[in-house]
Amino acid sequence: MKINKVIYVLLAFLLGWSGIHKFYSNQLAQGIVHLIFFWTGIPYIIAIINGIITIFFKKADENGMISFEK
Repeated sequence: MKINKVIYVLLAFLLGWSGIHKFYSNQLAQGIVHLIFFWTGIPYIIAIINGIITIFFKKADENGMISFEK
């Protein structure tokens, strides 16, 4: 599944505590885990790390899309 890199990173940084970026990338199980544990703050830290990894290590195609393989 291909998703927009900019939208994914913005969702991870702004709403990462709720797992919205995981739902956007169709990773439902991880999104649910983020929702269950959002009150601990750990999902937000993980979301920031995911956003940074996406910025620096996931290459976008000519349309700005990145692929998340299962």
